[in-house]
Amino acid sequence: MSLLKVEALQVAHGPLQALWNVDIDIRAGEKVGLLGANGAGKSTTLGAVVGYYPALAGAVHIAGEDVTRMATPDRLARGVALVPEGRRLFTEMTVRENLEMGAYLREPRRKLAETLEQVFTLFPILKEKAGQAAGALSGGQQQMVAIGRAIMSRPRLLLLDEPFIGVAPIIVGDVMRALGEIAAQGVTIVLVEQNTHRALDFVERAYVIENGRTVLEGSRDDLIGNAAFGSKFLGLD
Repeated sequence: MSLLKVEALQVAHGPLQALWNVDIDIRAGEKVGLLGANGAGKSTTLGAVVGYYPALAGAVHIAGEDVTRMATPDRLARGVALVPEGRRLFTEMTVRENLEMGAYLREPRRKLAETLEQVFTLFPILKEKAGQAAGALSGGQQQMVAIGRAIMSRPRLLLLDEPFIGVAPIIVGDVMRALGEIAAQGVTIVLVEQNTHRALDFVERAYVIENGRTVLEGSRDDLIGNAAFGSKFLGLD
């Protein structure tokens, strides 16, 4: 059974339609990329999955359940977490307080201490800086907080929207390693990443979105071997 299935999804931002026909089918335990140029509709797709943007048409299913008309908190209660572009931390609150904000649902709140230790194991620097204001951290450390906050909700489906923007290259490897450990624990990951080479180093397969439509899907090897994809996204002749 699919953990996430998006069918013929259409979404508008006011008078401007952003998604025209997006189809995605992701099984539990997969690492899947959403690729495409800026403005293609990748972030809108993630926003529609968590309910930030209502669907004009089409459907979103989580573990076989139609959540298309559900409010965002109800979708999150079904095990979905989003790491938004730009992190969106509470910068004047401490690192620990930001992390605890992710455990606001009943079951995650009950296991808050246990999950907090898991986050500190993934990102040891956050334990050192737990009492510091989140806004005082580097960009990479703030991204670790944003990912940790999502993990605090104990998701089964983790959506990451451009997690490496503003992250120093030396830190990218640490974050990628942590994401690999999260995936190894059984969490399904959907990654929106502008750097196609980096995305394909991590995901097992990917969807390409152009002008609000799914135009291509395949395994990492299939996409790398696709001449049109390689020319457009990998700089290959």
